[in-house]
Amino acid sequence: METGEIRNSRILIVGGSSGMGLALARRSLAGGAEVVIAGRSEEKLARAREDLRNPAALRTVAVDITEESQVPDLFKRFEAFDHIVSTAAEISGAYELLPSINLHAVQRVVESKLYGPLLLAKHGAPTLAAKGSITFTSGIAAYRPSVRGSAVAAVNAALEGLVRALAVELAPIRINAVSPGWVDTPIWEFVAGDRKDETLNAMAERLPVGRVGKPDDIADAISFLMGNGFTTGTILHVEGGHRLV
Repeated sequence: METGEIRNSRILIVGGSSGMGLALARRSLAGGAEVVIAGRSEEKLARAREDLRNPAALRTVAVDITEESQVPDLFKRFEAFDHIVSTAAEISGAYELLPSINLHAVQRVVESKLYGPLLLAKHGAPTLAAKGSITFTSGIAAYRPSVRGSAVAAVNAALEGLVRALAVELAPIRINAVSPGWVDTPIWEFVAGDRKDETLNAMAERLPVGRVGKPDDIADAISFLMGNGFTTGTILHVEGGHRLV
């Protein structure tokens, strides 16, 4: 999205207190947008405000988007949004072999990456102008599933189906998703633990681009999806060629 296109726009970023969402918040604020970061943890929201130097155009809201009673209240606090983005994902405990998989952990993935986006669309769409957009975050697991990754692969694939359906139902509001590959974010601490660097470096050697992703790579892709008025129902792959190897 060009700077002139986001100036004076209001963007809600759910999951914007770290990683890809935080990178998008920084990019959007620099372009002149008003940004609202929503997340469950007041502590993480406070760190995000500090990291972004607490500009006047930034607001933070504590909310759990998996609880439908809280989502309408989120949108009642603001007159309208131009764009809604969700990068939220709760995957701790979900990467397990099938015999060891914990259904509660799987349910948290479903709630954060499928039910939450569904509720954001349900209650957020009425606050958007006709040229507005909603962008969700899928992932490479839907295309290159790994051992122990069945739950995440399934939920990412389901989210992409939701994107296509909502793009038809909510038109002319545009609904898209970005599908990141392996990106160096805090989420890898849950996936790989103390082998995070080793795991990411091994993938970097496999990828055609020779590196894993950075949060700014995904922020750039989401900015495109927000700004391009001729893109809807689309999954934008930003994965360094991972689907090819």
